[in-house]
Amino acid sequence: MKLAILSRSPNSYSTTRLRVAALDRGHKVRVLNTLRFAIDLTSNDPDLQYRGKPVQDYDAVLPRIGASITYFGTAVVRQFEQMDVYTPNTSNGILNSRDKLRSLQILSRHDVSIPASTFVRDRQDAPDAIRRVGGAPVIIKLLEGTQGIGVILAPDAKIAEAIIETLQSTGTNVLLQQFVSESRGRDIRALVIGDRVVAAMRRTAQGEEFRSNVHRGGRAEAIEIPPDYEQAAVRAAQIMGLKFAGVDMLEGDSGPLILEVNSSPGLEGIETATGLDIAGAVIDYIDNQVAFPELDVRQRLTVSTGYGVAELLIRDDSEYVGQTLHESGLRENDITVLSLHRDTTVIPNPRQNRVLEGNDRLLCFGNLERMRGLIPARRRRRAVLKELPEAPLVPDDESNIDDDQ
Repeated sequence: MKLAILSRSPNSYSTTRLRVAALDRGHKVRVLNTLRFAIDLTSNDPDLQYRGKPVQDYDAVLPRIGASITYFGTAVVRQFEQMDVYTPNTSNGILNSRDKLRSLQILSRHDVSIPASTFVRDRQDAPDAIRRVGGAPVIIKLLEGTQGIGVILAPDAKIAEAIIETLQSTGTNVLLQQFVSESRGRDIRALVIGDRVVAAMRRTAQGEEFRSNVHRGGRAEAIEIPPDYEQAAVRAAQIMGLKFAGVDMLEGDSGPLILEVNSSPGLEGIETATGLDIAGAVIDYIDNQVAFPELDVRQRLTVSTGYGVAELLIRDDSEYVGQTLHESGLRENDITVLSLHRDTTVIPNPRQNRVLEGNDRLLCFGNLERMRGLIPARRRRRAVLKELPEAPLVPDDESNIDDDQ
């Protein structure tokens, strides 16, 4: 296998370990500075230039994209994807995980447990937002902070409001999050490769520090996590679109709470704590998957006029409840079921004798017009109206600014 590692820090622990692990297994590997690429769109085929020369054929690319170069780095990864080069972490996956708000929006859509979180733009909405996440103390996070940087614990509401106002005055967007008191000063980092957790450690803050990151002086110890924690970590990584990820979780009273999913997890802390060859496991996984480059289904389906992918929800009152897939007649209607989602379980290529249950979600490919008739009308969410204060008669300071500016 010919592997490219995208990294601006060739001598860092993680990059060095990945490179050595690849060489030890007889693979060809180069560490390439992400910022030295040029995306070449001058020919009919997608191409890349590296330091002014065409990029030679690679079997796989392993991105180590830092937060400061997210936009350009993901553009380079996306170009490799267009060239059908395998990557365990797609450009979309990196983008999904890099923005804390975006990642939580996606996870909440898939019923993944997260700490109560909210995002507001106007400082006048801050008091209500603090109450929605359970009141003070409250966690305030920058949307793109890493290694515990940009995470603040506000002990009371007034201090939280002052911090939010100060940060927003500088154009900084912040996320408000519930302070999970039962897990104060500790969290779990699970290292996901493919569809399993290969290692896990508990990180514990030292002294008065509430952040447990190793970079903040936290102490790490290897642990075996329960099945529900492992399942939550794998689901979170897969939902983000990542096959190699570090998933941070809090130990809540009711089970795991996903904090964030890291697309470029450091290896030093977890390899030191567990004594495991994580780098080798990453390389072995890539070698086994290199024949299956990521496909953008939306791009591939544009040539299939009238056909596409849709998700069909089997409601409790649907006529399909209790029927098998064969009895449902979907295949006769030119609709193929690719997977069946039931609660947190995903059943790929379900057999025709599979009995459908209420709340099953079917990922289907087929005739869009026929699928449209099977999609039930959306249930309207009933808003709980609260008595709001009267709007001020005097416009605020930004009333003369267009919404799209």
